[in-house]
Amino acid sequence: MSLKTQIVIPSLVRVKPGALDRLGLYLRRNGHMKAMVLVSRGMIPEYLDRARRGMAEQGVECIDWIEVGEASFETAAALFADVRKEASAMIGLGGGKALDVAKYVAFLGRLPYYAVPTSLSNDGFSSPQSSLTIAGRRRSLAAALPSAVVVDLDVCKDAPRPLWLSGIGDLASKLTAVFDWKLAFHAVGEAVDDFAALLSDATVNQFLARPTFDLDGARLLASSLLFNGVAMEICGSSRPASGSEHLISHALDATSARPRLHGLQVGVATYLMSLVQKSQSERIDALFDQTGFWAEIAADPFSRAEWRTAVEIAPTLKDDFYTVLSQDGAQAEAISYLDRDRRLKACFSP
Repeated sequence: MSLKTQIVIPSLVRVKPGALDRLGLYLRRNGHMKAMVLVSRGMIPEYLDRARRGMAEQGVECIDWIEVGEASFETAAALFADVRKEASAMIGLGGGKALDVAKYVAFLGRLPYYAVPTSLSNDGFSSPQSSLTIAGRRRSLAAALPSAVVVDLDVCKDAPRPLWLSGIGDLASKLTAVFDWKLAFHAVGEAVDDFAALLSDATVNQFLARPTFDLDGARLLASSLLFNGVAMEICGSSRPASGSEHLISHALDATSARPRLHGLQVGVATYLMSLVQKSQSERIDALFDQTGFWAEIAADPFSRAEWRTAVEIAPTLKDDFYTVLSQDGAQAEAISYLDRDRRLKACFSP
């Protein structure tokens, strides 16, 4: 294993109420007086006004303000072609699509990138990858961690409950992902970075201590998801945050008639994989019960047939990526749980 001797992590992290209003101040302090801003289509006007006002008050010029409705490589490439040379920073404001595109454009243009999420639906705001489609197929493309992360806790606290639950589902997936990583070590000799694995485990335990939907809960969820991004940067791969459960979600993205929020898919897949791994299923079940995750899924159930297909094709989606689904009989066992586990039966329509 070649050891990384240097990692790059965000040099500015603000996780606090009112952080959105201070975005211009954070830019000015770092000498970024001209910025290109990518925002989610349909963003709440108040949030846009607060960001604009905060930048204007600090004399920071917004040279482009672009709405993003599609997280695709083609969109990012077109935006990169139009990047103004005078821009000294790139800002992604809003949900996952805008942030993924902004992150990738900043990576291509070698610009400092400010991640400003308005919800905590997954760890993408702080990961060293961008989730983009290429010719309609979802891919994770290498990028870089943000230079700055600005999380307004008041804004994220008020996000719709499904976005909160999506973030909880994505966070819980670190339990099964680390298990798969260690399984790969024993099965095929894949190296495990112990510190990255420990950090990823710690993020889940941190939130489990207080899984609430208030300011403290938002602070814990934000910092937990942030540290997951750092864990990926430490080891140079997605292993601390993504395993068999993510393969199932990617398969659903590719084949489902109606893909759902990433973290909702991943959360259910996490519980399913924990049953196959025979590890942590009771903790995951308790977390999902306490937070209302199970109730959210039951209110809009998945297609059992689509999940069977996803489990079948999941191991084929990523070369040389050993997980519990790589073991003989694991897929058949997982499919059997879809029909016989009490929690999972409530997640699927006939």
